[in-house]
Amino acid sequence: MKTGNLTGKVAVITGASSGIGLAVARELHSYGMKLVLTARCEDTLSRLKSELQAAVLAGNVTEPSLPGRLLALALSTHGRCDVVLNNAGMMELGSIASIDIDKMCEMVRVNVEAVYRIAYVFMRQFVLQGHGHLVNTSSVLGTKVRLTAGAYAGTKYAIEALSEALRLEVAGTAVKVSCIEPGLVRTGLHRDWPVHLRESIKMSNPLQPEDVARCVGFLLSQPDHVRIPKLMIVPGESQI
Repeated sequence: MKTGNLTGKVAVITGASSGIGLAVARELHSYGMKLVLTARCEDTLSRLKSELQAAVLAGNVTEPSLPGRLLALALSTHGRCDVVLNNAGMMELGSIASIDIDKMCEMVRVNVEAVYRIAYVFMRQFVLQGHGHLVNTSSVLGTKVRLTAGAYAGTKYAIEALSEALRLEVAGTAVKVSCIEPGLVRTGLHRDWPVHLRESIKMSNPLQPEDVARCVGFLLSQPDHVRIPKLMIVPGESQI
């Protein structure tokens, strides 16, 4: 087990069944943290409950009641909540002519509305208890755009703005707010695409979810007086 100031603390992770969320869950477990995990796949959560000794709650992140239920589960199971990784997300890209507007709007609900709900429910708890760390999963596309990626980038720009405003609001307290900004990561986010994004942009060695997870562990392990508002992680080949 890794040593540090995270042992015994409690983290809630959305989108925890695969990709970055799963990798972060395993990373934080290695630090001795206690976990509350949510995703849509009950079977995967059941396995993770055993593997990581986690409390789990299956559900769609867009359900308005889910943030409050997650917080209640953390408090009832572990008696505290110290970190929330606001990680669930989806990606829909396309030209003006080709993008699926219904899927694009679903992406906005997942990437913006659900993230906002999680952020405010948990930030109210963190302010009330006098400590806590909100970590929002943004993207390198939360800082710039690519052709046909404007809708997705817009959802991540929204998260960047929210994170900065919340950080300013709690400045001078023990509550922390951070954004992680990964570049291309090899996850299931692109599994239904006919051509994987790494092939279309000719990137042979994208990030692995574990690369991002190590950075989250680093971010959370900082001393109480240190703030890292933004942490960008990109592959060595990245030209964006």
